[in-house]
Amino acid sequence: MCIDFTNLNKACPKDFYLLPKIERLVDSSAGYTMMSFLDAFSGYHQIRMTEQDEKHTSFITNHGTFCYRVISFGLKNAGATYQRMIDRVFRGQKGRNMEAYVDDLLIKSWSRVNHLKDLHEKFETCWVHNIKLNQSKSIFGAAYRKFLGHMVSARVIEVNPKTIKAILDLDHPRTITDIQKLNRRITALSRFISRMGDRCLSFFKVLHGDYTSWVNNCQQAFDSLKEYLLSPPLLSAPAPSEDLLL
Repeated sequence: MCIDFTNLNKACPKDFYLLPKIERLVDSSAGYTMMSFLDAFSGYHQIRMTEQDEKHTSFITNHGTFCYRVISFGLKNAGATYQRMIDRVFRGQKGRNMEAYVDDLLIKSWSRVNHLKDLHEKFETCWVHNIKLNQSKSIFGAAYRKFLGHMVSARVIEVNPKTIKAILDLDHPRTITDIQKLNRRITALSRFISRMGDRCLSFFKVLHGDYTSWVNNCQQAFDSLKEYLLSPPLLSAPAPSEDLLL
């Protein structure tokens, strides 16, 4: 079911509840030996609409006029509302043995025994607040898995191979649109590209009207970037007890 809520979203005030920073969640998830990746079942549909707001989601079909009694996908503040609910419900676990970004949940533990206890605590909370999980999208007891676009494990943080492949499969950029597409994909990999500003400067110059960079440097920079991404660096989360050198 797909409904256009454009006009409703324009009239609705913005909820400025902040979503967590993905980089911080990924860093906090690396280094654990046991992890479980859980997904909420029909995410936003688990939150009831207030009764007086149900009529604003009305839509017309051949069989009559209907409205949503739960939050629908496509509503302006659905993500912020769901994140607020997750933060309140799991406030005792978040950061300790759990990380959450909207409906993507990760349970992290140092050992198998602790992991069973952490899962038990998580499921008890879900039971109390009637939160349902999607069994088909949940992975239990993993040591290596994708989380929020990154590959996390007990040792390192790795880039998602699909993100690299998206650049390696690109042809040499020939138009401004190609450069824009390339820059978007480079931005998604920014954490894993050392000295990204130097390596990709010619692409950025083109977008600012310096077309001499296109002729002289783009091909060389593009080939160099592809070669670099054939063996991307591995990242590790900073340890609080160690000196951090910049």
